Amino acid sequence: MNATAALVRHARDTRLYLFLGLANWFIFLDHIPNDVVSWITPRHLGLSGAADMFVFIIGYNAALTYGPIMLQRGAIVGATRVIKRAWQLYAAFIVLFAIYAVSVGDVATRYAAPDIIYEFNFAGLLEDPVRTVSHGLLLQSRALNLDLLQLSVLLMAFFPVALWLLLRAPALALTGSIALYVAARQFEWNLATFPDGTWDFNPFCWQLLFVLGAWCALGGVSRFRALFRAPVWAYVGAAFLVFSYVISMAARFPALGDQLPAWLHDVFIPTDRVNLAPYRILHFAVVALFATRLIPKKWHGLNWPVFKPLIVCGEQALPVFCAGVFLSLAGHFVLVMGSGSLLEQTLVSLSGFAIMTLVASYVAWSKRQDGHSLAPISHGASLRAG
Repeated sequence: MNATAALVRHARDTRLYLFLGLANWFIFLDHIPNDVVSWITPRHLGLSGAADMFVFIIGYNAALTYGPIMLQRGAIVGATRVIKRAWQLYAAFIVLFAIYAVSVGDVATRYAAPDIIYEFNFAGLLEDPVRTVSHGLLLQSRALNLDLLQLSVLLMAFFPVALWLLLRAPALALTGSIALYVAARQFEWNLATFPDGTWDFNPFCWQLLFVLGAWCALGGVSRFRALFRAPVWAYVGAAFLVFSYVISMAARFPALGDQLPAWLHDVFIPTDRVNLAPYRILHFAVVALFATRLIPKKWHGLNWPVFKPLIVCGEQALPVFCAGVFLSLAGHFVLVMGSGSLLEQTLVSLSGFAIMTLVASYVAWSKRQDGHSLAPISHGASLRAG
């Protein structure tokens, strides 16, 4: 299947927005420490997490969005549209970084809780505010919970080159991405953060998942569709998911982890998220294959009202992600200052889902209003109005 045919085939796949909305909700839960509701998120059920889902889908969507532009209007026009999106992500990151820093500082001062500044990696604002802000502008921030958006900015900024190559030589583009991934893991390449440390999501490694998403959107996975339909792969995949669940439980409960052979424990625990361990990619791929089998593209259930909140949160992923960052901060603070009971954790989580849905619904409504053209005002009507 060529790129043009693949783009037509995958256009407006509601499942993408469903899963992207689900990823946003899961990321919100994962950002709240000690929230029992977060036990439903992928990172507690296997070897990959919501971040893997998020990066893959935005790569997939980027190819669907900008691939047709590059094909129809040329590489330069397509590249400028991608860079425009990267700039929007960067602007969102800067605004989020500024407001987030002020919010954390205000909470620490107002409630005499200075530890929260160190917990959210904003201590640099007290020790060297000018350099901390300047390095934040250069995407070298260590601010907690902003790292995934920081990664998205960089991946989108370099996507024009990858997309150009994917449209012309998809196998070569994917091979180059894999080579960069292997080299980064082998030679420990990563980007520095200020004042010390490196990125929590190594962009040299995580670019593979982003490019893989774009490659699938452009028809790459169709070449292996017949192979994956063989019944044996379903059994192998199910067995691997069970194994992944056991490993994730062993990581959370040391007593269970001690029962594993030492070599097995050392390979999988702790999970290598920073450099995107190969087993994370494999686990995500298996989950994605099962998900797309269980939920076909034309499944009528996608129109059920129960899925509408998730779909709208996926359609407005950027504002929802930004809202989720603040809501996770607020939720964390509420649980720390409150009782932290099971009921309180549940209410915080459900309230976050509701607010994120309201934000997404408002943004969608606002965009529809901007898209409406005004009817021309006649001369007589203008005189009567006067």
